[in-house]
Amino acid sequence: MELRPSPVIGGVHHLTLDQYHDDRGYFMETHRSTWLPATTFVQNNTSKSDPGVLRGLHYHLRQEDLWFIPFGKALVTLVDLRASSPTRMAVEQFELAGPRAVHIPIGVAHGFYAPVETLMSYLVSGYYDGTDELGVRWNDPDLEIDWPVEAPILSERDQTAPKWADVPPELRPS
Repeated sequence: MELRPSPVIGGVHHLTLDQYHDDRGYFMETHRSTWLPATTFVQNNTSKSDPGVLRGLHYHLRQEDLWFIPFGKALVTLVDLRASSPTRMAVEQFELAGPRAVHIPIGVAHGFYAPVETLMSYLVSGYYDGTDELGVRWNDPDLEIDWPVEAPILSERDQTAPKWADVPPELRPS
């Protein structure tokens, strides 16, 4: 496994996972606690997205994520919303598929567009309770995100998410 820091956003890590192939296919470890020892993941989630779905932008004040795509591919977009970060408001976009994963720290907004049917498996460092599920509008012009689609399939939550300028101070990462 290769772990490298993001060249754009501090605290984000890109992982290239080792695959062990044989005549049947391959085996791959998708997480070891020693890879990101400062983070304890406590829950694993899976989402399936149909082609054309955009999820996000979401962010957390108490939770880190580790994303992995076992099937399909996603155009991932990250935005550093942390007020104290030297990379504040930086945007990073990349394709996530195959033997790659991404670690997303607290305060970094994350979303993805699925151009094909996509399965995402992700570990989180906090149990789901709904109080740490925050969001910002996927197409907020102030964030200057270049999505490859103008009319994606969105959840009601993502359709009504506020623009970053309208997020109250108590809901912004420090």
